[in-house]
Amino acid sequence: MGDNFTVNMDEFLPLRDVVFNTLRRAILTGELKPGERLMEIHLANRLGVSRTPIREAIRKLELEGLVTMIPRRGAEVAQITEKSLQDVLEVRRALDALCVELACDRITSDEKEALKNACDEFEKATATGDVTTIAGADVALHDIIVRATGNQRLIQLINNLSEQMYRYRFEYIKDEKGHDNLVNEHRMIYESILQGDKEKAAEAARLHIDNQEQSIIRQIRLEREQQLRKKK
Repeated sequence: MGDNFTVNMDEFLPLRDVVFNTLRRAILTGELKPGERLMEIHLANRLGVSRTPIREAIRKLELEGLVTMIPRRGAEVAQITEKSLQDVLEVRRALDALCVELACDRITSDEKEALKNACDEFEKATATGDVTTIAGADVALHDIIVRATGNQRLIQLINNLSEQMYRYRFEYIKDEKGHDNLVNEHRMIYESILQGDKEKAAEAARLHIDNQEQSIIRQIRLEREQQLRKKK
């Protein structure tokens, strides 16, 4: 079991919520891996809490689809499946294209500058090779585009979807061979928005998602093969 995560106590949150947030983050970032068993006693000892908030957190994570209950085995981190990935990216593809189209009309000079800086920061982040740093730079860049739409309902939808995207984002960022492509795709999106070219921007946003999907599917299949080899 992954032992890198720790519980960060928050005086404003009930213990059950702190435990839930800690386990959720560990799953989303891949510290707790797909298929990994969630044993209440081990987790309670690891986080220095009783089994009750662990049990409550696991129940909530199951409702979110991040944990599955397996007969005679108990709770496991849910697998990342191609179908769940495609469902999320199908929606994200449409919303991202809409975001860049609206940003072409509505982005301010300050936001253009921030977007340029975010592209530079993302490129620097890829040089670190640190998955968490790269993922953070990726989120920051896309957040600028989303905010530039000025559409609160759209911002809300994207934020909700981003939570579900987090697991997949880590999967495609693991693929170091794709980092140059990500940098170039971000530049294409930025330049299209700068030119106010909606068609080119939407096309670049869709290509960005399509390439992510292919990369993540490769990772899913590779990890599945590795798991099968371990079982033999």
